[in-house]
Amino acid sequence: MTAGVSGFDPSQLGMWLTFAVVLVALVLYMLERVSLELTSLGVICVLLVFFHFNPILDSSGANILDPTRLLAGFANPALLTVIALLVMGEGLARTGVLEAGAQMFFRYGRGHTALATGLAFVAVLVVSGFMNNTPVVVIFIPIIQALASRLGQSPSRLMMPLSFASILGGMVTLIGSSTNLLVSGMLIELGEEGFSFFQFAIPGMILAGIGIFYVIFACPRLLPERALLASSIAGGGRQFMAELNVRDGSKFQGMQPRGGFFPDLKDMTVRVVIKDHESFFPPFDDSFVLEDGNTIVVAATRSALTEALKGEPEQFHPELGDDWERFETEDGSQRWQVGNQILAEAMVTPASRLVGQNLVQIGFRYKYHCVVMGIQRRSQMIRARVTEVNLEPGDVLLIQGREPDIEALRGDQDILLVEWTAAAMPAVHHATSTLSIFVGVIAVAALGIVPISIATLVGAGLMLATGVLNIRQATRAIDRTIVMMIAAALALGSALQATGGAEFLASILLDVLGDASPPIVLSAFFLLVAVLANIISTKATAVLFTPIAVGIANGLSLPVEPFAVAVVFAANCSFASPIGYQTNLLVMAPGNYRFTDFIRVGTPLLIIVWLVFSFVAPWYYGLS
Repeated sequence: MTAGVSGFDPSQLGMWLTFAVVLVALVLYMLERVSLELTSLGVICVLLVFFHFNPILDSSGANILDPTRLLAGFANPALLTVIALLVMGEGLARTGVLEAGAQMFFRYGRGHTALATGLAFVAVLVVSGFMNNTPVVVIFIPIIQALASRLGQSPSRLMMPLSFASILGGMVTLIGSSTNLLVSGMLIELGEEGFSFFQFAIPGMILAGIGIFYVIFACPRLLPERALLASSIAGGGRQFMAELNVRDGSKFQGMQPRGGFFPDLKDMTVRVVIKDHESFFPPFDDSFVLEDGNTIVVAATRSALTEALKGEPEQFHPELGDDWERFETEDGSQRWQVGNQILAEAMVTPASRLVGQNLVQIGFRYKYHCVVMGIQRRSQMIRARVTEVNLEPGDVLLIQGREPDIEALRGDQDILLVEWTAAAMPAVHHATSTLSIFVGVIAVAALGIVPISIATLVGAGLMLATGVLNIRQATRAIDRTIVMMIAAALALGSALQATGGAEFLASILLDVLGDASPPIVLSAFFLLVAVLANIISTKATAVLFTPIAVGIANGLSLPVEPFAVAVVFAANCSFASPIGYQTNLLVMAPGNYRFTDFIRVGTPLLIIVWLVFSFVAPWYYGLS
């Protein structure tokens, strides 16, 4: 098995070429001098060309590594499952389902730092067990920032634990991480049995349970209290003047001031309240009550308005009075109240024909099929209704409308669309259907009614069919880097297996360990994979080492499962480096971290997980 070490064997040319491609790919992935997608494409192209002219033949004379085999990664069920989960995660994020659940956890821990952060990270851990980690972390970053602010802590103390909690949660179920799905898919390609939904849940929960104690109690103490430049910038965010119409049954009805102001109108400054055509200015008497028909003019940042829009966006649509019918479309529809709604900013140009007119005089809704939610005018304080403000050059309008109507603003000579400000509004009216679809997918997959690949693809299709997402939003949710890297890693895994490279590496590891017992071999293998997972992509590590795990198990005449599970857990142990896993990269900027912060705080967690696995796995799988 190790004959190729003492002398060059021409029959092993494919194996050595594969090793060379693996080495070059790993270096390029680490340096990132070339984009990850281009590196992955280069790997696939090199393998295609080489094995076309130097085929690996089976007993019938067919090329084992033909294009069909090397490109099969693009149609691999594991990859398609990852894509479907990304789309479903986007649907959950867009409808505010995860954020609502997270806020519920926070309410019970408010005022006590350890309890509040503990509940938050446990929530992240639980949710990450049932969906891809990346959208979970994206959703929780602003929530954790808000929690840090309420607790008087720097976000640098909480951002890295957020990433670690999501990674630990991803170890519990098959869909907790795309890495888990890839290992399972690779096992099937190698002729082994793939994982069921909860197959490694027990050891995974033990590792996650012990690891989360370190995340909650140790990580915040080891991390620096680092001030953020971004926080000072965000604190001085641009204020829009907006109009809030109190309607019967709304959450604003019945609100009363305390100390002259409205604390329930979070992150908003009330400029004036209009009641029965009479204007009331702050400070307000504590007996003052907001009633149906009142109009409130507030100043707030875009993020604060976006948060307030959830559930009741129509209350931020300025009333047009007796002219309402004039601004409806011919069929009576109101486009700003249906379909996928976008928020964007647009500036009134110096030569605009809108200058000197207010929104009612312009007929803005009729002309553009969009609603002006707020107006920002340099640093001036305006105490008037949005519809009564005569526009001036340089005014910035916060506009809500359907995506086609927002796109139609591009090129208009009267207002300049600020391209990078367009963002989808939370579609909270789809929250129930989205949650039902997601729970249904998890249920049928966990019960084994259909394979996970079928369940997730159907779930993603239902989110498109029910209008939770449109095709463009679903497409944007798919990370092309993940797609290309997974396809390249699967191609390399196939090449390692077909050329004998996986068996060769397994034999070297066994020779180094000598006559060590199976638990020692399993522990050493776990540590090797975990260390490499912090240097290269976790996905590439998982796919490359799965064939090696099978080779080691076969070489020791042991079951494949414990070694395959070792790859799952070890590849997920990317705690000591920001480049190993995408969630670590996501929290670097919000936490203002340096590379060494991950080494100092993540390395102990990696060692803890390794030691726990080294004791738990032999007991659980009966190795001796």
